[in-house]
Amino acid sequence: MYELDHVFVWVDAGGAVADRLVSFGLKEGEPNVHPGQGTANRRFFFRHAFFELLWVADAAEAQSQLVRPTQLYERWSLRNSGVSPFGVALRPTDRGPAEPPFPAWQYRPPYLPSPLAIHVGQNVPLMEPWWFFVGFGRRPDDPRWPKPQPVAHAAGFREITQVRFTVPDLASPSLSAAAAVRTGAVALASGPEHLMEMTFDLGQQGQAKDFRPALPLLFLW
Repeated sequence: MYELDHVFVWVDAGGAVADRLVSFGLKEGEPNVHPGQGTANRRFFFRHAFFELLWVADAAEAQSQLVRPTQLYERWSLRNSGVSPFGVALRPTDRGPAEPPFPAWQYRPPYLPSPLAIHVGQNVPLMEPWWFFVGFGRRPDDPRWPKPQPVAHAAGFREITQVRFTVPDLASPSLSAAAAVRTGAVALASGPEHLMEMTFDLGQQGQAKDFRPALPLLFLW
């Protein structure tokens, strides 16, 4: 009913750390900016989902009256002070429901045409990833994408088959986190530091690449 649309990690402005992923063997897709929200990104696409490095490019926009309830600016500016540096977007499957799997409020950023909205998880602590739902999301290999993105990589990866987030001292997950985990799209665990483990193609080759300390990211394939 629900599946992973994309995940992001907050990084320094400009996203220069993305060059490490390119050197590793990922083909970079088209970057994106979010007018009125104050954020920008660099992106990497796979057949059914994508991964982005996200940063605040315009602090005034990111702290505007419209955007402030999202806490995106706080999450970016405090990412090195214990706040989760991650965000997770779910979407419906082809025959999935148009409503999010967790309690959410509708955020209508200026860059989205009406009546599209992002459903943001309610009452999510800053220590958890930013959970949200995009009812309009599509697979990157869907021909209805506005512009085709590269999904073939020198590293050989084809699909993100598992994403596991570690959250320090995770005692009681929020309702949004629990609901997201129940969809099967992501996993959540308690651990010593914030970390995203991304498994490709079911991890059949038994290999790993750790991008720490540059990124709180571990690839498994």
